Amino acid sequence: MLEAFALTDVGRVRTNNEDCALLVPEIGLYLLADGMGGARAGEMASRLAVDTVAEVVRQSWQRDPQVLLSAVEEANRRVLEASNSDPQLEGMGTTLVAVLETGDDLAIASVGDSRAYLLDEAGFRAITEDQTWVHEVGRPLGLDEESLRNHPMRHVLTMAIGVGGALAVHYYMIKLKPSALLLMCSDGLHGVIEPVVIENILRDNSSGHDQLDYKCRTLIEAAKEAGGPDNVTCVLLRGAPAWPSASDHNYHPVA
Repeated sequence: MLEAFALTDVGRVRTNNEDCALLVPEIGLYLLADGMGGARAGEMASRLAVDTVAEVVRQSWQRDPQVLLSAVEEANRRVLEASNSDPQLEGMGTTLVAVLETGDDLAIASVGDSRAYLLDEAGFRAITEDQTWVHEVGRPLGLDEESLRNHPMRHVLTMAIGVGGALAVHYYMIKLKPSALLLMCSDGLHGVIEPVVIENILRDNSSGHDQLDYKCRTLIEAAKEAGGPDNVTCVLLRGAPAWPSASDHNYHPVA
């Protein structure tokens, strides 16, 4: 069982929080969603998505990648159905990053631009690929990073949960070795502060700074100090030590 912590914050500009994180350690499931839509529709989309994935995985006797993919597809169906059934929810959708323990491996499914990063002995790198205009169109066209940061299409998603019947899910398998860190985050973090800042916070293991709650709070404060233009959410997972004890684990579900 992994050590896990999650934290979400409205940021400095928004008045409501459309991000949602859910930790379900008893079934090895960790979820993060960043909703979009008018009024409070984004909040509903992100909550419905994570609740649906948790429900489907919990009801399955298997813990394998196909169960996770099926759960994400069911989340897409339910969010789309809710959007189509209520004019006030029309157009709502959400990104999603889902991590499921499958034996010694982690299965990761992602839709949209919320990300998963890995820090281990091989270094710090993004695991997921954004489904955005910038990543799928802008960079292949050869636009430089400065142009992409200011491009009018920079916030456009090419895929999201609940916006259409056809869903393309990015899928990854990794091993989370003892003491390695997996960070899941919304674009309120990775879209605001540079990767090197994220890496430095994760690497800081000085007294008290090695705790997952401290790292999550520090990441969110860094995003807010940089302007906090969006909701910001972090989920941190740490590989269990070789001989864990009960005191090694600290689980915090986030509503």
